[in-house]
Amino acid sequence: MSIIAAYNEAWDNGNVDALANIIHDECIFNPHVGGITMSKADILGFAGGENTPTSEHNRILFENDEVGVAHSIVHFANNSDSEAVLSFMRFKDGKIISMETGATPLSDDYKLIGN
Repeated sequence: MSIIAAYNEAWDNGNVDALANIIHDECIFNPHVGGITMSKADILGFAGGENTPTSEHNRILFENDEVGVAHSIVHFANNSDSEAVLSFMRFKDGKIISMETGATPLSDDYKLIGN
């Protein structure tokens, strides 16, 4: 199983132990909001919390032994708009060592520019 597929499966199942085995101890996560940087412990705390986001339409756009790119639709528990999220990951020792995301909010009134 690919690293990204294993990550998605563990996240979707709320399996924090499996996530701990997929995320490198030195992992740095730079999400697309808030200007914050999260550690492995932060990610695991977020995944094991009550307000864990859910995702659908998970797609692996590219993956090799060094990097991966994924896309999904993410739904948040805080009533914010769902987002189309693009994730870029770097791997080390078969685990995720860094992750960055970019996102586009999706709402009923969202319109693509030019339409």
